[in-house]
Amino acid sequence: MPDLAYYASLPRARGAAAALLLDDLGRVLLVKPTYSEGWTLPGGVIEADESPLAACVRECEEEIGLVPRLHGLACVDWGPPRADGVDAVNVFVFGGTITGEEIAAIRLPPDELSDHILVAPEKIPELAPPHVARRMDPSLRAMAAGRAVYLEDGRERPFGNGLSAAHA
Repeated sequence: MPDLAYYASLPRARGAAAALLLDDLGRVLLVKPTYSEGWTLPGGVIEADESPLAACVRECEEEIGLVPRLHGLACVDWGPPRADGVDAVNVFVFGGTITGEEIAAIRLPPDELSDHILVAPEKIPELAPPHVARRMDPSLRAMAAGRAVYLEDGRERPFGNGLSAAHA
């Protein structure tokens, strides 16, 4: 029988999930939150007892009014605790596509999101906060290669040649 007191004493990790959705021209769908500066990917916090994929699908349904066609995990990015007191977070980015018909059907919750745009990937750093923008290039490269990438604070962690994540 598991020691429940021991498990209850362990640290807990915050998690978030987002959808990196590309149209047929390779533009990225971004949404504009009403509660913070900058543009971001559709997504949000992983709730208790919810998987990252389920959170991504739920958040997209809530935020843009549709369940996206996701093709797989593009990125996991560990964000360290911030000086302002925000805890560390594991962000799961799932890659997918969105059609013109789906874009036309987007419905935003006005209390949470004020707008949406399709933007060329190179424009994302001008629009998104640094903690969002930093993972876009590695995520897009991983999507194109059909693999997932692991990041720590937006930087790809190399494995091999004697370097492991434990030695970071």
